Order: sequence, then structure tokens, then C-alpha cells
Amino acid sequence: MDKDSANRPNIIGGGEAGVAISVDMDKNVVHQTNSLFWDTKGSDILGATSLPLYGAFVTEENCQLFGDVSGKKMLEIGCGSGQSLQYLGERNAAELWGTDISENQIEKTRQHLTACGLSAQLICSPMEDECGIPEDYFDFVYSVYAIGWTTDLEGTFSRIASYLKKDGVFIFSWSHPIHKCVAVEDNKLVFKKNYFDESWYSVSLGESTLTLSDRKLSTYVNALSKAGFVIEQMIEQSDDEIIQSCDDNNDFANKAKMLPVTFVIKARKL
Repeated sequence: MDKDSANRPNIIGGGEAGVAISVDMDKNVVHQTNSLFWDTKGSDILGATSLPLYGAFVTEENCQLFGDVSGKKMLEIGCGSGQSLQYLGERNAAELWGTDISENQIEKTRQHLTACGLSAQLICSPMEDECGIPEDYFDFVYSVYAIGWTTDLEGTFSRIASYLKKDGVFIFSWSHPIHKCVAVEDNKLVFKKNYFDESWYSVSLGESTLTLSDRKLSTYVNALSKAGFVIEQMIEQSDDEIIQSCDDNNDFANKAKMLPVTFVIKARKL
């Protein structure tokens, strides 16, 4: 890791959190760092985003991207604590599968689903790696605020395409890249980062460390196209009703009125 690189602020969630230190991307090091983060303090620090929420101010209830999932086979990439799988299981999905890089998160998912009277095939693995998931099998593959953790976006999208049946649907959400560039200061939006900078960085949050790259929106779109997907819908506007329910002094909500903080893409395998 290149600790001598220039530091810059990092935007996480609603505001600035820690200082981002540019690093060289080593897949194994990134996996070790991020799996440790989620095995220990990840959920406590960043919280858990799950359906019906796609992220800040965007909901499935409003977007209706899944439609009727009765009898459908579902795979979640980055299943976290299992709430999204629960959401779909309670809507009569036929099969639930989930992957996560963290053994701790996998165990949380297993316990949570068992308590809800549901079951799922759960696999602990980086999303980029071959891990025994069946090909041409799923009706839906989805990822709620997890896909951005991949070290290989094109490879991950290619694997996801292989899991889906023909005409299968891939839905994913992540922090909008423009949101990661802009912070609120004295009631003004201030650019803190170059939108085109996709370099890898590490951030220390308390005693924990995470490693990420902020990709351009076009990087996601082009990777989907290369993997054989066609985009059917993209959501980047926040839900006004949710924003209006927030306090007038909520900087994050006020920011969401002026620029996108979450994006969601629904794509279909050709």
C-alpha cells in the first residue's frame, strides 16, 4: 500500500468520514481488509441497507423493479445480515441463495432467516471468485449496496450473467459516484474529489479499515454492456416523501434534494 500518496477526504453515507489514503490495489489484500471490516465492526459503522430500501431515499416499494417474485429463484450478492433475503422469501420466492465475503455476515444471515422460518443456500466467497453457484439457473440476481466492494467489476458482472437464465434480471444499487465527490459545508455543496478519479483508497474508521474505489457511472454501464446485459431502468432521483419526512436541518437530506446520493440499475441478460 502506498501510504505516501496524497490524502483526501472521503464521503461515506451522509457526510465526511475519515481521510482516504491512496493505495495500490492488491486483490488479496483488499479482500482480507474488507472481510475483516465486515467480520468485526462493518455493520456497526456503516449500518445495514436492505430491501425494501435500495439505499438512502430510494425504495423498492416506490420503484417496483422486482414485480411478482412468486416461484422465482433469487441470488443475493453481499447478503449482509439477511433482511433482503427475508423480504423476498416472504414474497414467496421459490429459492433463496446468498453470498458474502464475511463469515460473520453469513452466520448472521443464517440465524436471521432461521428465526423467520426461512432457509437459503449461503456461500462465503468474494463475489469475483468461482464458488460453486449454478449457472443459467436464477431468475433474479440482485445486490443492495454491495457491488461496489468488488475488486473486478467486469469479472463480477460476467459471473453474474453466467448465473442468470436467458432474460434473467440483475438489479443492484450503490452510492452514486457524484455523491462521493461532494460534501456539505456551511449549507453549500463543495467538491472534495475528482469525479474521474477511480484510484483505490483506504479509510480508517475508529479501529477498523476499509478499502474501496469510487467508479464512474459510465464504468458500471460499460461493464454491464460488456457482460451481455441491456439496461431496462436506472433510478437516481431520491424519493421526495422520504426527504420531506427528514428534519429541515438534515444536511444529507438537503444534499439529496440537489444531487443523487444512490443509484439503482435494473438490467436484463440478453
